[in-house]
Amino acid sequence: MDRNPSPPPPSRDQAEEEAAGGDCIGSTVYSKHWLFGVLSGLIQTVNPESTKSNSDDEEQQMELDEEMENEICRVWDMSMDEDVALFLQEFKAPDIFMGVLAKSRCPRLREICVGILGNMACFQEICVSISSDKNLGQVLLHCLYDSDPPTLLETSRLLLTCLSQTEVASVWVERIREHPAIYDSICFIMSSSTNVDLLVKVGEVVDKLFDLDEKLMLEWIRNGAVQPLDQPQEESEEQPAFRIVPCVLEAAKQVRSENPEGLDVYMHILQLLTTVDDGIQAIVQCPDTGKDTWNLLFDLVCHEFCQSDDPPIILQEQKTVLASIFSVLSAIYASQAEQEYLKIEKDLPLIDSLIRVLQNTEHCQKKPEDSAESRTGETKKSDLTQDDFHLKILKDISCEFLSIIFQVLTKETVAQGLKEGQLSKQKCSCAFQNLLPFYSPVVEDFLRVLREVDETLADDLEEAFPSSKRWFTPSCTPNFRKAILDSSMVLKGLYLASVPQALKFL
Repeated sequence: MDRNPSPPPPSRDQAEEEAAGGDCIGSTVYSKHWLFGVLSGLIQTVNPESTKSNSDDEEQQMELDEEMENEICRVWDMSMDEDVALFLQEFKAPDIFMGVLAKSRCPRLREICVGILGNMACFQEICVSISSDKNLGQVLLHCLYDSDPPTLLETSRLLLTCLSQTEVASVWVERIREHPAIYDSICFIMSSSTNVDLLVKVGEVVDKLFDLDEKLMLEWIRNGAVQPLDQPQEESEEQPAFRIVPCVLEAAKQVRSENPEGLDVYMHILQLLTTVDDGIQAIVQCPDTGKDTWNLLFDLVCHEFCQSDDPPIILQEQKTVLASIFSVLSAIYASQAEQEYLKIEKDLPLIDSLIRVLQNTEHCQKKPEDSAESRTGETKKSDLTQDDFHLKILKDISCEFLSIIFQVLTKETVAQGLKEGQLSKQKCSCAFQNLLPFYSPVVEDFLRVLREVDETLADDLEEAFPSSKRWFTPSCTPNFRKAILDSSMVLKGLYLASVPQALKFL
């Protein structure tokens, strides 16, 4: 049997009879009288009038009568209709559900009640009303401490719906900030749950919270970062402090193979963390965390996304997750170049992946003239513009990362890259085409190293890209070129300063 069965349609005679009597809810065929009966029965489930012992009552509350479950599930389905949702709001159904959540010990009943509230919150007027009820807000946040995965899933869905409404988002952010235990509960879910649907929805909540409020993100980054001095070592081993980055990584590993959209969400969370210094330090300060983060992202880029045998168009599906991954890898690389897990031999696979992404980006950005797509309406044009924006962000981040790697390439690495094919003439040409003119000093330094390995190739590339020759003049002493390089990178940094912020909207 489905968890949430659809209500059976009423018979024609029944529908006509109810409509004639004014019993229909709005323009639907659902009966007001029937709904009153279900809600009244729901009240009775949490306020049983019986003479049974307390232990019997508690045991009874853990299970839901099959008939009652079927009927309340029908209400759950019906609540997706705006007329029904408004009628439930008018009938004070949220207060009834709040009473159920506060008193019932039945996981299935709690899940259904939160699910109905989640459906109702999809409508702006009702969402504002639910959000303005402080007591209901406290009860709903308390559901995040529940041990029942379906209830946690519906609670997360409800929270995400409210956080997506600009009128009430700040209310929920402030409430969450006032409940520090929510951090522990969410971290526990991310680090221990195997329920992929729950992990994805919790990830979406965290992603939305971090996107909405940088202050809250900083608080969560610092949570668990330092063990309290007065806490005994034995106690700290039994109750380890949750750290946000390892929890995000564990959830990402869990959803990786089963839900690509969920992986995208967790990569974006990591990218948001790198928009603040504390977030970068949270990743790289602990060697194990930095290594785990680097290895996971490196494996995704080099062995899963945008592979050599993939069609170039696959980049359209992977552009946002790749932008987040490259952004995080670039931040780690730039801040921790001396770490053991950032050995120089790993530069070549990354260069290969970055250049392949740039090649596929060029392919995706080519639009046939006078095609059917170019003659479609405004909606299609808007979609194409958004795709172009995402590809532009990915290209900028890829170029930034590639320029950082190019600056540390040695003669030995370049020789190895030429031998293995990562630095062929075709690939170097693609890199130069994308790096110039913003990274001219980087290209010039790379050519200088390349000349020591393959002078012919260096000459060919200089001829193909004349703008790279301007740095080879007698007046360009090493100190002079270094000064130009430094100033150029500052200007480029200003140019790309908005990229991490722009990624928040991907």
